[in-house]
Formats: sequence, structure tokens, C-alpha cells
Amino acid sequence: MEKNYKKNVIIIGAAGRDFHNFNTCYRNNELFNVVAFTAAQIPDIEGRKYPAELSGELYPDGIPIYAQDDLPELIQKLDVDICVFSYSDVSYQEVMSVAAEVNTAGADFLLIGGKNSMIQSSKPVIATGAVRTGGGKSQTSRRVIEILMNQGLKVVAIRHPMPYGDIARQKVQRFAEIEDLDRHECTIEEMEEYEPHIRRGNVIYSGVDYGAILQEAEKEADVIVWDGGNNDFPFYKPDLMITITDPHRAGHELNYYPGETTLRMADVVLINKIDSAGPESIQAVRDNIENINPSAIVVDGASPITVDHPELIRGKRVLVVEDGPTLTHGNMTFGAGTMAAKKFGAAEIVDPRPFAEKRIKDTFDIYPEIGAVLPAMGYGKEQITDLETTINNADCDAVVIGTPIDLTRIIQINKPTVRVEYYLQEIGKPDLSGVIDNFLLEKGLKK
Repeated sequence: MEKNYKKNVIIIGAAGRDFHNFNTCYRNNELFNVVAFTAAQIPDIEGRKYPAELSGELYPDGIPIYAQDDLPELIQKLDVDICVFSYSDVSYQEVMSVAAEVNTAGADFLLIGGKNSMIQSSKPVIATGAVRTGGGKSQTSRRVIEILMNQGLKVVAIRHPMPYGDIARQKVQRFAEIEDLDRHECTIEEMEEYEPHIRRGNVIYSGVDYGAILQEAEKEADVIVWDGGNNDFPFYKPDLMITITDPHRAGHELNYYPGETTLRMADVVLINKIDSAGPESIQAVRDNIENINPSAIVVDGASPITVDHPELIRGKRVLVVEDGPTLTHGNMTFGAGTMAAKKFGAAEIVDPRPFAEKRIKDTFDIYPEIGAVLPAMGYGKEQITDLETTINNADCDAVVIGTPIDLTRIIQINKPTVRVEYYLQEIGKPDLSGVIDNFLLEKGLKK
């Protein structure tokens, strides 16, 4: 029987896409009543509220955020009609397992697409996305921005949200100087994404309300670059969509949500890391691209690795610190730091687990597949302190830092450190320069 009142909705998320789906589809929609968010992937989100300052007139008290583990009970307790799945980089098996849980509790299960969630910009938008976390999306975004800036264009990047602090204060965030990272009390994950942009001299926005963010960004941009998060599709309607694939995880492009969506949307598909992946894996990715998006332009790319002090690696026992999300919900067991340690002749990669402190130990318990590398987890002061203690307790000769930020700016490390850097190198033709030149000509922006 149809209800004759508003349908109750829970938005299942991880402090990102969930808030955006609410803002674009439900905030001022009197047909629905969003009774709760649930949170996964990111620690310390549950128990808080999506604030009244952002939730609109229909929600004067804000909206509570619960742990996703409570979902079946919440559906019953709150008489929920619809659950909207709104986070990314999860296997199809996991998505449909949640769907089964929701349906068993009696509610409908919904995935929101681009028509209702993408915002149209008045400026040209080039979007980068990926089929998995850790594929090389950030370095691709930086390469796109470099090409645009070399044309004399004013470029503003907008990053997929990471509002892990005071949500109301993070409505619109603008980063142009390193000091802005401290002013906005950024987590390590946020710094990993924002700091490389700042150091290259371009402005990057992020936050919670992507309509309001776009209005500000358009005031100072000739071109908007959407710098996606995880394997999510863009919050803005792209005029050019670039999707990165990772042959180290061949086949994942067809098995993780919503990575396959970003692949099917792509105008350009970059096969990254062909300098380090096997030929069979590279060919498997090519075949999958051809099968589901044969009209896409395919660009080959590599991720060359450099270090500032190779002498600190060769023959030494090293602790490797990697980008956190790549190892956790990205399901990788290695990253740039591990590759650098092997390339430059480390005698041993020291297992961090015997030295793991408190919340870092919790991370290994949650993600046991990580193995003998240390994820740069830092979602709050306590976790950052535990990361510092873990590193300083480790029995090693040096620390190889594979995360893209200057970690020594955040924590005090009592051992010699080696910074790993990597960048996108396109191989052969077609390449991103040619693709973007054609795009700028079409938009009348070629100078």
C-alpha cells in the first residue's frame, strides 16, 4: 500500500558523496524526509550531525549520522522506505550485500546517477576520475592543470569532498597557500590531495556544498578541473571526462562501484603504470576498455619514481609509509614507497605491525591485507600522534615516505627520511596535450 506521507530516507555514506546527494536531491525536496545518514570507511564520523546550517529549512535540527553497522535496526526504528547508497570504491559484492540487508529490513535500495546529482557549470569542466583508489588520479589532474596553465589559462581545481572536521565550517574551503591547510585543520588525507596543487601554484577548492563551491570557483577560473575522489563519478557535468585505469588491478574496472561508471562515461581513458605492470594485465585492461567503451581515446601512461636520497635506501632496513586510502579501501598492498624501496635496493622492508600504536593498530585490524607497509593514517590529532609514535618506535635505518605530502611538516620523525615523488609520463600518441588542445579549440580557449 502506498504511503500518503513523505517517504523516509537513510543516506548510506562516508562523509562525501552522501552529503552531495542530500544537497542536490533531498535538501529542499518536500516529497522525502531524510531521517539519518550512516557512515563507513572513515573513522569518527558517526555520532555527529549533518548541521542545520547546511541541511536547510526542512531540517532545523540537522540530521544525525550513525554507524552503518546499525542500518538494519535504523530501518525498523525510523520506519525507513528508501536507503540511498552513496559512497565509493566498494566491490559489487559488497554493494549488493548492503542491498540485500536493506531489502531484508523492508526498505528499497537506491543508487543515484548523474542526471540528478551533477551540477552544470558556466565554465568548461575537465573531470578526472578513476576505476580504483590509488590509480594515479591526482598526478593526472596535476598534468591536466599543467597543460592548461601553459596555455595561459586561469585554472581552478575542485576536489571531491573530505569533510572530516567541523562540517558547517567546511561548507566552502579555498586553498591557495600552505598555511590554508592549517587554517582549515586538514587531515593527512586532505593534505595529500591539496598540498601538491598549492605547491604548483594553482587554487583548489573543496568542502561540503558543491553548488556554493562552484559559484566561488567560477569567479576566478577560465576552466574548472574536477579532481575526483576514490572511483566516484563527478559532482559537476563534465565537458571532458578522463578516467584512469590501473593494470596492477586488472579487472577491477568491471567489479567495483562506481568505477565502471567512470569508465563508461570516459571520453579519454588513461592506462597508467604501464612501466611497472605486466603485459598480460595491460592487455586485459585494453580489452575491457574496448568492450565497454570502444569510442574512448586511450592514452598510455607511466608513473616514474624518483627519491631525494637514494643512498639512505640502498642496503638499509627501511620502513615504508604509503598513502593511506590506497592501502585501505583501495585494497593495494604496496604503493610508490614500496616500489622505490625495491628499485633503490633496500636490504629489508621492515614490518610496522609490531610497532603499531593504538589507532594505527586498529587500522591493521580492520584492513589485515595491508601487510608490511604503514598507511599514513591521520584523520585526527590522536591518530596523527599514533602514526608518529609508530614510526619512531620502528626498528629501522630510514623511513621511505611514499605519501605525496611532506610528512615531516606534520610529525617529528627521529630517523633519516627519504621522500618519494612520482609524476605522470605519457607514452606515445595520443597524449593528454593533444586531447586538451583539441578541447580548448572547440571551446574557443586556445591561445
